[in-house]
Amino acid sequence: MKLTTKGRYAVSAMADIAAANQAAGGDRSDAHAPVALSDIAGRQGMSVSYLEQLFTKLRRAGLVVSVRGVNGGYQLAAAPADLRVADIIDAVDEKIKTTACATGSALGCQGTTARCLTHDLWDELGRQIEIFLNAVTLEDVIERRVAGMAAVNPPQDRKATAPMIEAAE
Repeated sequence: MKLTTKGRYAVSAMADIAAANQAAGGDRSDAHAPVALSDIAGRQGMSVSYLEQLFTKLRRAGLVVSVRGVNGGYQLAAAPADLRVADIIDAVDEKIKTTACATGSALGCQGTTARCLTHDLWDELGRQIEIFLNAVTLEDVIERRVAGMAAVNPPQDRKATAPMIEAAE
């Protein structure tokens, strides 16, 4: 599985804008002031030119609004509670791929028509990641409510839940 810097940086930068707005007071007039990419880059340790590329995609996806001028920058296009992490990652063309198979290809994981023995495991992991990222909002990230969200289905003791097999005599 691979999540490149595009997805991670886009989520971090969007969270930075949301946190900056929250720090400004949330309901004050300056709470929705545009945030300059240079400010985000400085706080997050990112390249401004790389952020420019990402924010072009985020703007096209309707997740941010650009404001021109001396006090310009970017604003979130919706409240942090309405922005899902999955949408941010998708906007920057990030695909989280957990299998070696090419989607829609006749070739399987092993370069033949056969799939590898663990294909279903990795394919299901990809679906679980997608479900998780769709459940997490930008507000969850900045409010630090993400830790523990994946514990919805904690592992069970297999010995305790395995059906008893009685020998027929």
